[in-house]
Amino acid sequence: MTAVCATRTEARAARRAGLRAAVVGVGARRSLPDGPLVSFGLSGALHDGIVCGEVLDASRIVDAEGTTLWEGAPLGGSGARGATILATDHVVEDPAERRVLHQRTGADAVDMESGVLARSGRLIGCLRAVSDTPSRTLGPLAGILDTDGSLAWAGVARALVRPRHTWRSLAGVRRALRSLEEAAA
Repeated sequence: MTAVCATRTEARAARRAGLRAAVVGVGARRSLPDGPLVSFGLSGALHDGIVCGEVLDASRIVDAEGTTLWEGAPLGGSGARGATILATDHVVEDPAERRVLHQRTGADAVDMESGVLARSGRLIGCLRAVSDTPSRTLGPLAGILDTDGSLAWAGVARALVRPRHTWRSLAGVRRALRSLEEAAA
């Protein structure tokens, strides 16, 4: 089993938890590793009933229309909550869009890799930590990654222009990564 991550930071958290990890970039644009796959990393909450740092152990992944792409047993992450994950191909930053997607699909959180993994037919689970919510969005951090999961320096420069929001968002990301590592250990 391989924990499939969008970024090196998520992969480090997986390895610290004792998991084998592979980095496939944002939206899983790189080739997938062989064997059974676990979607592992950060996600954005689609409703305010979930807080930053909460870990979601998904039993279902849906698309933007609410169609089930994958369904399976939760992995049993320590302290994790059951959830449905929405697979999308873009960062969902707008709070109103998040709420509409939650109402339409019933999903609790959104990420950009789980759908690709579900469509591979080799997904066996999904463990995601919430880094942002409709009321605590990523803000300037939403644009700091290139598609390969590395830093987009133009996005970093834009994030530095709004330091207060950036630092608050980074705190949510750090909290989520710690929680994810603990749940997976």
